[in-house]
Amino acid sequence: MPQVPAATRALRVLRFLASQPAPVPLAHVAQALDLPRSSAYHLLAAMAEEGFVTHLADEHRWGLGVAAFEVGSGYVRQEPLQRLARRPLASLVDRTGQSAHLAVLHGRDVLYLLEERAPGRPPLVTDVGVRLPAHLPASGRALLAALPPAQVRALYPDAAAFTSRTGTGPTTPGRLRALLTDTRQRGWAGEEGEITPGLAGVAAPVLDHNGLPVAAVALTFVPGEDEAAHLASEVLRTTTLLTRRLGGRPAAEMLAP
Repeated sequence: MPQVPAATRALRVLRFLASQPAPVPLAHVAQALDLPRSSAYHLLAAMAEEGFVTHLADEHRWGLGVAAFEVGSGYVRQEPLQRLARRPLASLVDRTGQSAHLAVLHGRDVLYLLEERAPGRPPLVTDVGVRLPAHLPASGRALLAALPPAQVRALYPDAAAFTSRTGTGPTTPGRLRALLTDTRQRGWAGEEGEITPGLAGVAAPVLDHNGLPVAAVALTFVPGEDEAAHLASEVLRTTTLLTRRLGGRPAAEMLAP
């Protein structure tokens, strides 16, 4: 690996550790950064002194420290995602005449961060701050479909993990897997009457630089009033814009040869 500034190496360490489900051994960090073990150790030790990483001596592993959490908390406080998404969502509403939403995954729920209501449209349950079971709305399905399958299995290990609002929707891990497979193949998620009878939704994920979902953009509409595929194409236009603004690659580009 060519020589790079120490700051770049430190940022790469943070990015690597943030992508791992648990603390990792020194050898994994060294391999990921293509560094000698001794260099990786000295880098981690310096970062540990500043609180950005922590050394779990009993396990011989390294993980993120409190300072890294503080940086992430600051990111959340500044609401950059909502700021980035507000105008694109307003534009989406103008183009489609339907109400738009921005949601994030929180455990097995989706949390709604933004709503841009179209003129003349009724209030919806997907107001800002509302949580819904992720396997039911289109926004949650878009996020789940973009996650690694192992993470979805961990979230939905058995039938007890499923709830229902209107008596419809997946009720077992197998049915959810089939629904998410269809969603991935189609490129967008949909639902009809599973949140509110008489209303339907389409959604697509916003991806980060690792190809992981950070949020979903959704539209809610009356079935038959507009074509789901047409609305989905407008949602994808919006999520492609937001993905690029976050430094990610749209899903269609990631699948391209």
